[in-house]
Amino acid sequence: MKLAKRVSTLTPSSTLAITAKAKELREQGHDVIGLGAGEPDFNTPQYIINAAVRSMEEGHTKYTPSAGLPALKNAIIGKFKTDQQIEYSAENILVGSGAKHVLYTLFQAILDEGDEVIIPTPYWVSYPEQVKLAGGNPIYIEGHEDNAFKVTADQIKKAITSKTKAFILNSPSNPTGSMYSEEELKTIGEVCLKHNILIVSDEIYEKLVYDGAKHTSIAQLSSELQKQTIVINGVSKSHSMTGWRIGYAAGDSTIIKAMTNLASHSTSNPTTNAQYGTIAAYTKDDGSVETMRAAFEERLNGVYEKLTKIPGVSCVKPKGAFYLFPNVSEAAKMNGFSSVDDWVAAILEEEKVALVPGSGFGAPNNVRLSYATAFEAIEEALNRLERFINNHMK
Repeated sequence: MKLAKRVSTLTPSSTLAITAKAKELREQGHDVIGLGAGEPDFNTPQYIINAAVRSMEEGHTKYTPSAGLPALKNAIIGKFKTDQQIEYSAENILVGSGAKHVLYTLFQAILDEGDEVIIPTPYWVSYPEQVKLAGGNPIYIEGHEDNAFKVTADQIKKAITSKTKAFILNSPSNPTGSMYSEEELKTIGEVCLKHNILIVSDEIYEKLVYDGAKHTSIAQLSSELQKQTIVINGVSKSHSMTGWRIGYAAGDSTIIKAMTNLASHSTSNPTTNAQYGTIAAYTKDDGSVETMRAAFEERLNGVYEKLTKIPGVSCVKPKGAFYLFPNVSEAAKMNGFSSVDDWVAAILEEEKVALVPGSGFGAPNNVRLSYATAFEAIEEALNRLERFINNHMK
């Protein structure tokens, strides 16, 4: 059977080959250390688990409204009011089956064939693929390493054409961990408002910020920017609920209504017991979120110091998320490799350390290292990495 053209445009995930090889080596009995984790290594807080179990015991096991339970929408509205001082109504909120599905639904709702979406590089791997699946064209602008991988308002302005529909903002960022300041967000917002560009603000890592950094949502800067922005968020990272698949969008009611109609024909509704767990996540607090954040901060500070002492490796210190995104092009060159991807593959084969090559994020000189794993494992992985580099000096 001939497959649809839309799937032929997709770029295979750069992490899949590494993940598959790491799994194969583990099955052969090798001690493989994986630094590719995109999820916290903490369990979901017990009070959230208890709320989900209780909901099932009480008979809440049926369909819910497509856009989410009214009580969950209220909890999300309360979260925005407390954290960002933004007022939303129920008609401005869509709950979906994870932030990834919410983003997918958004692009399906707003993009026509040939519409352009400006995407800063490095980017999260699914942004361009989801844009392409909706018939849109990703337009890349480079976030330079000397600016902590962030793009500027001038870069955005130069990339805008008559076909530009949206700009994707991810702060804190996956894969770089970089964050935009309030002033930077203001200048970006001015450009988007002037040219009527929708801002898609992915804030999934907002709770995981370090060294005194403060997350600012572009939507909280003015009422005009709130109307021009669709905020994407969820509980996967903040509450270690990746497998629960609850994300949400907040923004213009017309867009939210269109997304709701689409969702009703794809997932019917987000998983019911997961919604009840999320209500608890946003209406109670046992301190576990801060405990996890503090643990990540401690790991970051310890790992960063060690990483930056390795020959041929340089790294911008991140302010959020749980990734380091070092430039290893010099190390790969010192070891005689023509590409970072080949270097990463060789390290996995010889030292049994699985890194994620930056090529999949639009940054071929870098690798992504997750510190959402035990500090001892990260430390051992960096020891092996340094040993590989020293052993293969040309």
